[in-house]
Amino acid sequence: MQRTTIFLALVLSTCACASTTTPANEQAVSTPSTTAALQAAIDAPGRDAANRARDGYRHPLQTLQFFGVQPGQTVIEITPGGGWYSEILAPYLNAKGHYIGAVPAAVADSKGGQRNKAFGAKLTGNPASSNATLVELDAKAPALATGRADVVLTFRNVHNWVAAGNADAYFRAFFAGLKPGGVLGVVDHRAKAGTDLETMKSSGYLTVALVTKYATDAGFVLDASSEINANPKDDANHPNGVWTLPPVNQHEAADDAKYQAIGESDRMTLRFRKPR
Repeated sequence: MQRTTIFLALVLSTCACASTTTPANEQAVSTPSTTAALQAAIDAPGRDAANRARDGYRHPLQTLQFFGVQPGQTVIEITPGGGWYSEILAPYLNAKGHYIGAVPAAVADSKGGQRNKAFGAKLTGNPASSNATLVELDAKAPALATGRADVVLTFRNVHNWVAAGNADAYFRAFFAGLKPGGVLGVVDHRAKAGTDLETMKSSGYLTVALVTKYATDAGFVLDASSEINANPKDDANHPNGVWTLPPVNQHEAADDAKYQAIGESDRMTLRFRKPR
């Protein structure tokens, strides 16, 4: 969507933070001060209690440190949903960096449009994240301003793009939007190696090989993988796919204890890099 792309380019080019004018680090290293700042954002009293209750499954400190997110960077989160990570990222980046939430475009008076408006108001209405920006992406032809972001992050979204048939377009947009040396961080539900495509589409679980192929076909190199968000209790074989498990809980009430004992899905955590 041309108007959105131009707007995003303007937002990024006018950001006063150093990250828009300097190359992305090969691997940002956490220091005691940046760790403390990130932990403070995670522990902030303004975070939603339901979101905080999921920290044990989503490991925000370790995950964001693995992706090398630093306070002075420009970070684009793709499809932030209800804002689980934006509650942490936007305040963490507010003083020195820039948080941009890229949401699917929607007609202004539609349910999606109202949701986008409410989400944007929640971000900018909070003094702790007042410098955050919300922009819309055309899901059929997603585009980001060329070479401006230090980090692009997406959490539990790739399976939706695979099902919709537009995952390749998203990964190409991420590559274009990142600076040389920039990082793409991906977390998603992990299928067993060798799982066929149709099963992946219906279950919501993806193989590491498939996600890696989308990324490398777009030009990325796989920099590292982590077991931060692994869950060995999850065998990825459930009647309603990944949505059987918490937090969606699409299962019979009689089976609730079983699925609560499993917890949230087993997830891959992959760090890709745009070559210099």
